[in-house]
Amino acid sequence: MQMAVSVLDGSALRRMFEAAALALEREKSAIDALNVFPVPDGDTGTNMAMTVSSAVREMSAAATDDVGGMAKAAAMGSLMGARGNSGVILSQLFRGFSREAEDRKTLTAVELASCLQAGVETAYKAVMKPVEGTILTVARFAGQAAMQAAKRGQDLAAVLEAAYREAGRVLKRTPEMLPVLRDAGVVDAGGQGLVVIFRAYLDAIRGDQLEPAGVVATAEGPKLLTTAREFDDIAFAYDTEALLIGERVDVEGLRSELADLGDSLLVVGDGAVVKVHIHTNHPGTVLERCLSHATLGDVAVKNMREQYHAARGAPREMGKVTSVVVVTVGEGMGQIMRSLGADVVINGGQSMNPSTEEIVQALERTGSSQVIVLPNNANILLTARQAAELAKTTAHVVPTRTVPQGVAALLAMSPAADVKTNLERMTRAAEQAISGEITYAVRQTRYRDLEIREGDVIGLVNEEIRSVGRHWRDVLMDLLEGTVSRDHAILTLYYGQDLTAADAESARESLVERFPDLEVEVYDGGQPLYYVLFSLE
Repeated sequence: MQMAVSVLDGSALRRMFEAAALALEREKSAIDALNVFPVPDGDTGTNMAMTVSSAVREMSAAATDDVGGMAKAAAMGSLMGARGNSGVILSQLFRGFSREAEDRKTLTAVELASCLQAGVETAYKAVMKPVEGTILTVARFAGQAAMQAAKRGQDLAAVLEAAYREAGRVLKRTPEMLPVLRDAGVVDAGGQGLVVIFRAYLDAIRGDQLEPAGVVATAEGPKLLTTAREFDDIAFAYDTEALLIGERVDVEGLRSELADLGDSLLVVGDGAVVKVHIHTNHPGTVLERCLSHATLGDVAVKNMREQYHAARGAPREMGKVTSVVVVTVGEGMGQIMRSLGADVVINGGQSMNPSTEEIVQALERTGSSQVIVLPNNANILLTARQAAELAKTTAHVVPTRTVPQGVAALLAMSPAADVKTNLERMTRAAEQAISGEITYAVRQTRYRDLEIREGDVIGLVNEEIRSVGRHWRDVLMDLLEGTVSRDHAILTLYYGQDLTAADAESARESLVERFPDLEVEVYDGGQPLYYVLFSLE
């Protein structure tokens, strides 16, 4: 007979996270396979496993056994180790949990349920446009079930079991909420990962083993709002940043106190470590108001007018005001991005999403006062935005979802233009770019009217599957037949590591013959998994 567990201490919380990390590592491949598209870049399970593992490393180094301290370590570890959209959302669930658990030595069943619900609230606020039928929905219903069980007087294990059972029930319903899941014949991958986590939590608390969670096969944080102006006309001259260290810093109160001192205001953090950024004419007043809330850590005050004029008269590689960080994969693609003006290239993309910490390090390595980030992958957008909030430099994310969109954005950038103008140009160029991808299917599925078998070559335009075949050249030709119009003048192909220069040249000759009005350019991208990436202009 199981003995009721009445309170949760720090050691028990760490064991829960350790169990979750092991469970995700064991089941990550199955979760990865739940990608809506059957392309070989499903990495939700891998991202969640790496995010939780980062939390565990931070917890193992924590010099405390208080549950609040352990939760804080988990939040910090997952925040910096978050990879992909699922990892970022998971880190926000832990962050909200940590805030609610702050300063507590132990948690009762009711307090644990409150922490789970606080995590859900934080995660929903962090995503700019929450979508139901995802990990967020699974987390919300699980939190509600946990609270209902706690209010009935049930113990910790029963509360976690209620969360696990409800998470599994809602997971099965996610295809009813999202047609794209229903059409692909899968449940939400992030929700599946969360079910695995709750099952692992319960196992760690009870010590017995429920039935395996298995894989169900069915029938954006506060946004950095800095906007650059023409520096000659700028109303607030001093770019002021400060890191505050204290206890229970009133983030909302401090934000209100600073609101009348300038623009581009950012106040984010967990109450113990808070970052402040503002453009102001009174940096001294800003710092005084900050001091009334906490101790000052790093402080930086820059005269943006002088900085701009000095940089404008200097060569571009010296004292750059604006740098660009891009994420891409393949030696050839990295060289192309650098030749187009990228200052730092992060190696990552399909199946190898960089962590928040890796992007933060890249941003700060530029040494520039303004940095533009091109994630070039839909699953890296949230991570890039989270990194932009945490970096010491001022960073902006152009939401490029594919590598060709990133190339288009770089081509639109002007070294002589200010940040606001470049952001507008680059975003517009990315949105207007027609990008395509040729890869292969990793499982059998149906997408709209297309029957797809494992091993088929599939072609996508702007992230939508439009062609299926047995050979990459046939699919490429078919895809372009339905995409090229009279308005298009240039077709650029980037061939991957599985093709040779001769393969690419042969394809180019066929394309020139079929589309004589198109200028066809071919480059060695060296990317894995994707035979060809292309853009149409």
